[in-house]
Amino acid sequence: MKIIQTDQAPRAIGPYSQAVQVGNFLFASGQIPLTPEGDLVTGSIQEQTHQVLKNITALLAEVDAKLENIVKTTLFIKNMDDFVAINEVYSQYFDVHKPARSTVEVARLPKDVGIEIEVIANLS
Repeated sequence: MKIIQTDQAPRAIGPYSQAVQVGNFLFASGQIPLTPEGDLVTGSIQEQTHQVLKNITALLAEVDAKLENIVKTTLFIKNMDDFVAINEVYSQYFDVHKPARSTVEVARLPKDVGIEIEVIANLS
């Protein structure tokens, strides 16, 4: 098991790793719309989603991987009414490659953000 850490994505805000590599798989902790400097993106759900996906891209780059390596995403969203707007942004990052996905509406997320995404990627 290898702990993955990059300054190109926000630091963990609790006692956990940004990501963990086990064999050929990367398990990324849920990313919220924080900049690498730790500033919260508080704009629209589209702006928040872009930041989350930028963070995920940065984590993948740390292990020489790309979005195409992702096999599963889990989206935690504060409001299911944002589903269409989130999909508009999400589809810009996952156009041809479409990993398996779950989307769950939750009562609350860290820092009261509108979205959190976690991913599993195959690095082989």
